[in-house]
Amino acid sequence: MIITTMLIAVIICAYTEERWDDLVAAVASLRRQTLLPSEIIIVIDHNKQLFERARAQFADATVVENKAARGLSGARNTGLEIARGDLIAFLDDDAEAAPDWLERLCDCSTDPKVLGVGGTVVPRWLGKRPNWFPSEFYWVVGCTYQHIPDQPIVVRNPYGGCTCIKQEVFQTIGGFREGIGRIGTVPMGGEETELSIRATQHWPEKVFLYEPRALIYHRIPAQRARWHYFLSRCYAEGISKATITKFVGAKDSLSSERAYTTQMLPRGVCKGITDALLRRDPSGFLRAGAIIAGLVTTTAGYVKGSLKRQPLPTASPAANQDKPSLGVGKGNVSR
Repeated sequence: MIITTMLIAVIICAYTEERWDDLVAAVASLRRQTLLPSEIIIVIDHNKQLFERARAQFADATVVENKAARGLSGARNTGLEIARGDLIAFLDDDAEAAPDWLERLCDCSTDPKVLGVGGTVVPRWLGKRPNWFPSEFYWVVGCTYQHIPDQPIVVRNPYGGCTCIKQEVFQTIGGFREGIGRIGTVPMGGEETELSIRATQHWPEKVFLYEPRALIYHRIPAQRARWHYFLSRCYAEGISKATITKFVGAKDSLSSERAYTTQMLPRGVCKGITDALLRRDPSGFLRAGAIIAGLVTTTAGYVKGSLKRQPLPTASPAANQDKPSLGVGKGNVSR
């Protein structure tokens, strides 16, 4: 049974007016929740015109500008500084949450051993889904790619744009590490992975969950369904994984990827070939080829990122735990 006294703050980050209609729809989906958020925080990432427009449109929400470094991590950290919820949820600005999304996330979060809970991200293709696009690589467009279970399961990390994390986590280990998340249209990622690993290293007895029934619907524009974007996102993911490894070690940062590359991807290749030969679907060969190309490109990015010598993303100097700063100190993110 849900403990409804828990306060849930939802943070949405936005950076471009091109997704204005998506942002309006995302906020509207939060107002339809069966368990309403205690506050909606909209963080505008270094776009003054968008900030003024959002502040005028969303009178019942808290609209602020990103005061940290440009990018998704900095924007989320800005939201964390003012969030007052027991739970902090994150929703992408180009996604709509199902009406029971927050209720299902909150229900799982009542367990004291749970640090956070993520849900299922369902793709909503704005154009036709390419026949060559393998579901095993749905993470390229920010959607759930794993087999969807029947009940909540333990995962290494939830998907950052569809998740709910306890405030205690941020108060204790800091916020998202800046420099490894998406910056504008640059398709980097991994900030939620690094934070989740950092949290479970601090609390090895606690876990993150995946609640498959907590749904959001993520819009996929036509440009993200193109071959060039597919490969560039794979390459960027490899670089991101290499950067994360430098912080938390290869054992934890690549734990899920080992099973993914040795089990899921080979099955996907076999399925594509089977579809082509037995089901007379020639595009099966294309999907099998896309899986191989995606793996090779991601690996190339990882190797490049591992060899590249440059200053790592800045962490708080407070730090015997090397925890990233939330900008103005831990006291400003407490309830």
